[in-house]
Amino acid sequence: MSDAIGPGDLVLCVNAAPNHVTGQPVPLVAGETYQVVMVMEFACPCGRSDALLDVGVDFAWCQTRFRLLPKPKAEKKPRRVSAPKEKETVR
Repeated sequence: MSDAIGPGDLVLCVNAAPNHVTGQPVPLVAGETYQVVMVMEFACPCGRSDALLDVGVDFAWCQTRFRLLPKPKAEKKPRRVSAPKEKETVR
């Protein structure tokens, strides 16, 4: 998964359970979207992932806590073109 995630990507927190190494509560919120600041290519101490994600909250988190959100697609919006109105001259 770390190959697919890069800095600037949006990830969804799907697991806000206590830290699986220390048992301490985590400041992450399940269902919240976070922006990846940095991907650290270190194996998580739990052995479940090959990278840690820095999302700007506390330090780094196991990537198994997150799911990558799809990149938004550009939407074409119709443009309004204003054309001058023709006036009839009345004599």
